[in-house]
Amino acid sequence: MTTTIDSSQKLHLVFGGELESLEGVTFSDVKGLDIVGIFPDFASAQAAWRAKAQSTVDSALTRYFIVHLHRLLEP
Repeated sequence: MTTTIDSSQKLHLVFGGELESLEGVTFSDVKGLDIVGIFPDFASAQAAWRAKAQSTVDSALTRYFIVHLHRLLEP
C-alpha cells in the first residue's frame, strides 16, 4: 500500500509550556502543555506562535514552538 502526501498542504503545530530550566527544552509538566493548534501554513502558525509568545513574555520559563508536521509526514 502506497501513501501519497499532498505536497501543497504544509501543516504546522504550535505548542508550548513551562520549561524546567532556560538551558534546555525539557517541560516541567508535559500533561499541562498548551496545544495552540494545527495550521495549514507557516505564516498562520507563526502568527499564532507570536501571539502566544508575546502573551507569556513575563514568564521567562514559558516557551512556544512551531513543529513542521509536513516534514514528519514525508516518506
